This record gives sequence, C-alpha cells and structure tokens, in this order.
Amino acid sequence: MTAPHPSPSGLLLLDKPEGKSSFHLVYEVRRRLREGGAPKRIKVGHGGTLDPLATGLVVILVGRATRLCDRIMGGRKRYTAVVDLSHTSTTDDREGEMTPVTVATPPTPEQVRAAARQFTGTIMQRPPAHSAIWVDGERAYRLARQGELVDLPARPVQIHHLAVLDYFWPRATIDVVCGKGTYIRSLARDLGVALGVGGMLESLRRTEAEPFTIEQAKRLEDLPPVLTQADLLDPRDWLRDEPS
Repeated sequence: MTAPHPSPSGLLLLDKPEGKSSFHLVYEVRRRLREGGAPKRIKVGHGGTLDPLATGLVVILVGRATRLCDRIMGGRKRYTAVVDLSHTSTTDDREGEMTPVTVATPPTPEQVRAAARQFTGTIMQRPPAHSAIWVDGERAYRLARQGELVDLPARPVQIHHLAVLDYFWPRATIDVVCGKGTYIRSLARDLGVALGVGGMLESLRRTEAEPFTIEQAKRLEDLPPVLTQADLLDPRDWLRDEPS
C-alpha cells in the first residue's frame, strides 16, 4: 500500500491580476495542490482580500499555516492608489455608477498634499456602502445592490503613512501604509471631500503585507500546474516566534 502524501503546509505569495478575485487564487492553489497529491479537503486561505479591480500582493496560506490568518491580516499593508478627483461613485471605485463633478478651479499640488496630511494617524473612517461588512446578518454590498440605504458608522482606522507621489488634475497618485480594516476606497472619497471636489478610487495595487513585499510574489500563470510542499515558503523563515 502506498503511504499517503503528507499534507502540505506553508505560504505562497501571489501577485493578483485585475479582474480576478482573491478567492480565485485560493481555488487555483488548492486545485494545483490536489494535483500534487494533497488531500481533497486541504485548507487554503489568504491573509487579506483584494477587490477584483485591485492588483498586487495576496498571501496564500496552506494547511497549518492557515492559523496565521489573523496575524497576516492584522499586519501593516502598503498600497499605491490612483484617485480620480473629478468623479464620485456609488461604490467609491470604478465598479459603481460614476458621476462627474464640475470643478471651476482644480486644487493645486500644495492643496492636495495639505489635504492628504489630514488623514494620517488614527482617523475615523466610514466604510463604503458596497463592502463586506455584516449588517443585521447580511453583507452591506448585498443590501446596497438591492437598493437599500446602507449607512455604515465611521470607525477608527490607523494610517501610518500617506504621501502624494504624483498629481496632475484630476488624478492624484498616493502611497499609503495602513492598519487592518482601512478602506482605500473610503480614503479616496474622503480626500475629495476635504478638497471640495470629487473623489473615487481609479486603481489600487497592494505592494506590501507585513513582512512580505510585492517583489517576492509570483504571478498565477508562472506557478507550475502541480504544486507540492517544495513550492511553499516556511512561515518560520519570515515570521518571528512562529512555532514549529
């Protein structure tokens, strides 16, 4: 009788493309691990989702490493975001119904940088109506899609760093380092409000998920069709005090 394959355990760092969900990456990794002999019910998860329109680093957790989910989700994240200051959106990004905003005098670069400085430290942030937050047993985005008015209360989030990398009306490119629960869509919306113009997220890329960076990530198409333990990273090489 052939001995059963040991269940794989470890991490994969993937660069999610635009248009794919984080769950799609989980599905593909699980399927390829099964092709490599992993148990049918092998656990595969991720350390923080990205919206389909976003790209960048997703930490995939396999087997025993799924217990690290809260730890990865609770770590600092870094994003490069492009904010469109000439439109608003029902979803605060390109997925929703966009409305142009007439602006007689666009804000100057100095005004944009000054407004961005207001959003560092611990701030109160209202999540987007189209978010995965639970409201009376239902996801907020499902209620919003049904036409129900979803008024989510503001909650404290931590913005460790926010810098304007580039600005040419109507787009501002920002670099954000933030804590768990921060919505960059909300940050784009609120930046526009502070400037008295529009504000919605045009594009988003996650570049870091502490302690990992996008430079360490692989594209899904670059992964082998069959995954085994040899393809996974050992969490103990990256996370301090991770038990064996």
